[in-house]
Amino acid sequence: MNLRLFVALEPPDPVLRRLAAAQGELRLAAGRHADEVRWVAPDRLHLTLQFLGSVPEERLEAVRDAVTRAEATSRPLRLEVRGAGGFPSARRPRTIWGGVLGDLDGLQALVVELGRALGSLGFPAGGRAFAPHLTLGRSRDGRGAAGLGGAITAAAGAEPVSWRAEEVVLFRSHLGPGGSRYEALLRAPLGRAVDAPR
Repeated sequence: MNLRLFVALEPPDPVLRRLAAAQGELRLAAGRHADEVRWVAPDRLHLTLQFLGSVPEERLEAVRDAVTRAEATSRPLRLEVRGAGGFPSARRPRTIWGGVLGDLDGLQALVVELGRALGSLGFPAGGRAFAPHLTLGRSRDGRGAAGLGGAITAAAGAEPVSWRAEEVVLFRSHLGPGGSRYEALLRAPLGRAVDAPR
């Protein structure tokens, strides 16, 4: 059996509440255009560090060990969620995101170390430069959602919320008709011994 895996930072509840509020503000400002977006449920919001894709179950233990090694050498991070934007542009975004600021050098070092550890198992690092963000929604139209530029610009001035990231999570994604459901397979505290999933 294959497992769909990714490694991410999981925001704490205060950050999730702020992101849910930001989604609500974006939807309100977008008016009828809000339905052009598939909004991510707040309890599924995360900051992806590396997507592994479909992984044979027998490789899971090696992946867990690699994530544990990488995170043991890293330290907790002070991050901040602020504003919103869109890929490839805010004018017609295919992806709407919440911005991440703070200890970006530490975050980049964590991503590099994780890529090195997983690369030793044959997992390629992401093809693009790491751009930290939390995906709030995705356009239903492959050309991007029209009419959201003003809403995204308005959200850019929202009050930021701070976040101390203390662990990295190895998630399994279960695909279903109602969207993906995420299961934590490993919680690797940054710079400490490993805790069991909770």
